[in-house]
Amino acid sequence: MRVLIVEDDPVLADGLTRSLRQADYAVDCVHDGGEADHVLATQSYDLVILDLGLPKLDGFEVLRRLRRRGSKVPVLMLTARDSLQDRVRGLDLGADDYLAKPFDLPELEARVRALVRRGQSGGSAALTHGALTLDVAGRRATLNGDPLDLSARELGVLEVLMMRSGRVVGKEQLAEQLYGWDEEVGANAIEVYVHRLRRKLEPVGVSIRTIRGLGYLLEKESNG
Repeated sequence: MRVLIVEDDPVLADGLTRSLRQADYAVDCVHDGGEADHVLATQSYDLVILDLGLPKLDGFEVLRRLRRRGSKVPVLMLTARDSLQDRVRGLDLGADDYLAKPFDLPELEARVRALVRRGQSGGSAALTHGALTLDVAGRRATLNGDPLDLSARELGVLEVLMMRSGRVVGKEQLAEQLYGWDEEVGANAIEVYVHRLRRKLEPVGVSIRTIRGLGYLLEKESNG
C-alpha cells in the first residue's frame, strides 16, 4: 500500500511519515506543489495526503491537475484554513476527505483506513481469492475464516498479488508498493516474502507461480 504525503512543514511531514510506516504503509514525502505535481504525473499511489498551503503550487492546483489527468486516487486534504469555502472548493475539485489542522494522529489514521478501503476495494472491505480473504483497511488475512499469521511485508505482497489476481506482477512493482523512496530494498527481499507466503498458502490450494524473467502470478490450484 503506497501513500504520498505532500506537506511543507518538515516536523509534521516526518511525524506523518513515521506514523503511517508504523501502520505498514509504504510512504513517500515531498514538500512543495511543483514536486508533488511531477511525482503524481509519473508514479502511482493508493492514497495522497495533500496540504493546501504549499510552495510553488498550492494544494488546490495540484489536485486540479491530478484530476484533469484522469487519476482517481483518493486524496485527503490537510489545511490550517478551516473555512467552509476552502472545504467546498477542495471537494468540488475532487478531494475525497478534508482534515483541518491541528488534528490527532488517530483521527488521520482512521480516515486513511477508510479512504484506502474505499479506493482499493471499490467500497468493499475485503479482497477474496478462493478460501483466502484480506481485510484491506484492517490489515488482516484469513484462510477459511481462520487468521493467517503474516508479517507486514508478507501482507503487502499478498495484497498486491490479490489485487492483480490472474496477472503477472514484477518484482519492481512489488518493491514500489512495499517500500518508500528512502527505504533500502534487499536484493532478495521480495523472493523471501513470496517464498514465505507460498508455504502458508499452498496447503489450502492457493498458489503463487513464478513466471521466469517476469514476476509472480497468484492463481488457485486445481483439485484434480
